[in-house]
Amino acid sequence: MTQAGPDAWFDEQFPLSPADDHMIHQTPDPVRVVWTGDPRAYERYWVICHDPAGEVLVATGGSFYPNLDRAEAYAVVNHGGRHTAVRSFRRIGADRTDLRVGPIAPRIVRGLREWRFVLEPNAWGISWDLRFVDTTRQVFREPLSNSAHGTPPGRRGDVTAGFEGFGAVTGWVEVDGRRLEMPEGSVGTRDRHWGTGRGVGGPTMSLGGRLHVGTNGNAFVSFGDWTLWGDRVFYPFGSSTPGATKVLKPSRRLRFEPDTQVFAEGIVDYRFADGSTRQLHYERIGQQTAYLRCGMYGGTPDGDIHQGSYDGPDHTEGETYDVNDPATRVFVRGLDEHLCRVTTDDGRSAIGVYQAIDPAAFEQCTAGRPGWAFL
Repeated sequence: MTQAGPDAWFDEQFPLSPADDHMIHQTPDPVRVVWTGDPRAYERYWVICHDPAGEVLVATGGSFYPNLDRAEAYAVVNHGGRHTAVRSFRRIGADRTDLRVGPIAPRIVRGLREWRFVLEPNAWGISWDLRFVDTTRQVFREPLSNSAHGTPPGRRGDVTAGFEGFGAVTGWVEVDGRRLEMPEGSVGTRDRHWGTGRGVGGPTMSLGGRLHVGTNGNAFVSFGDWTLWGDRVFYPFGSSTPGATKVLKPSRRLRFEPDTQVFAEGIVDYRFADGSTRQLHYERIGQQTAYLRCGMYGGTPDGDIHQGSYDGPDHTEGETYDVNDPATRVFVRGLDEHLCRVTTDDGRSAIGVYQAIDPAAFEQCTAGRPGWAFL
């Protein structure tokens, strides 16, 4: 997307940008000047949501890399194993409040309370208009501050900060001309993270560090009065439980598809910092998985585009995979968001997401790593 008309005048005003008109400055610099010169500095949003029946799975996210002048976004729909992804790239330009990248056009309606996610019609036959209203109290995730563990040795460690939460989703998703409603009871989870590193730029900019989020994966499940988001339990606005509760390292017993080594089922025992425990049983729903390599986590299956690595002209691309085919699942597996029926040890049930890094999770069980075993 190139600037046209009055927007092009912002280039004449560098380093000022429209954000500087808001009373939001934290340093003497204009907002367009980033706090670090690290080229891997990023701002990122991520969302995944589904209908109450688990028939429609949507994942979307986007990143700005101010020191690279790159913006990117992706959109994924899985309906009945038909997995379609759209990716788009552009230069950021002067206005970092404009989140549109190609047909992917989210908008912040009210910070910490409501987003509107829009995917406009495109050549790959998917679109949506979704309202996401936050329902859980967001808690700031403090950045790691130990500067002695950078990569390579002697370099300051990368940092990530931000917040996460759950929300109620309404609206519609369209797949090849068929409109699918996201009725009351549809649920989503989202995060907003920023910092440096986290795989930005792919192998050429990894500086010897890892390119993905590790081997552990996460889980994202809402039971209404409490929600599990990875290593935190979050609570609804107004809950009498303050803040969030830390989740200690869980013990997993996992089952995988024998032909693909992709996660299929799991029983996970959780211990919480308040001394309580929970056991959750995850059962994957059909082939309802969002394969986030298609969102550039770990490199796209076809083009090996990593987050922050695309450096060409403004561009939109996409593809559709039939992930009912085991060979296709092997081709696209990586950071995978598996939609599951989730049952607690006290009989409550919900639909949520078990995030696995496939086949790394299978390999951890094979190796007998503490906390990992086969079901």
